[in-house]
Amino acid sequence: MKPFVRDIMVPFLVALVIYSGFHATMEYYVIYQTSMVPNLVEGQRIFVNKLAYRLGEPERGDIIIFHSPDSPPGSIPLIKRIIGLPGERVAVTSGAVYINNVALVEPYIREAPGYQVGEYTIPAGHYFVLGDNRNISRDSRFGWTVARGEIVGKALFCVWPPGEWGLVPNYAYSGESDTLK
Repeated sequence: MKPFVRDIMVPFLVALVIYSGFHATMEYYVIYQTSMVPNLVEGQRIFVNKLAYRLGEPERGDIIIFHSPDSPPGSIPLIKRIIGLPGERVAVTSGAVYINNVALVEPYIREAPGYQVGEYTIPAGHYFVLGDNRNISRDSRFGWTVARGEIVGKALFCVWPPGEWGLVPNYAYSGESDTLK
């Protein structure tokens, strides 16, 4: 191969491989809703880890991007926090979320929910999601859950605006003692 062609093709191919790898594992997403205030605001730009749930299971407290079951195909994906896991019983009453009849500790919400959701058992392979801005969010309180296959990935890193640069505030519940009140 001629040195000139090699000097052009090798960097181009390396850049193509890096771009393809990044695109296969990450997705850029713009926040279009106010349902995750105070933790994520409209206009923020984040990267979503598309491999997170191929390598592990979704967990309570994760912020996910997903295709809503009540939106037409091609709609903008939603961003919410996983609250209930498959097989759990969830209810919202008296300003608190209950998982299997025990109130969930939620230091990340804007304000307590001002609505009620009767006890509901989450189907296998589905997740109950709520926005952190509970009273204005379009989420699982409207009678739907998110199938595992509809999850795009886990919100990972905020890149815009510069003052908000850093990890997305997923909440890691480490065990039963800090999960439930």
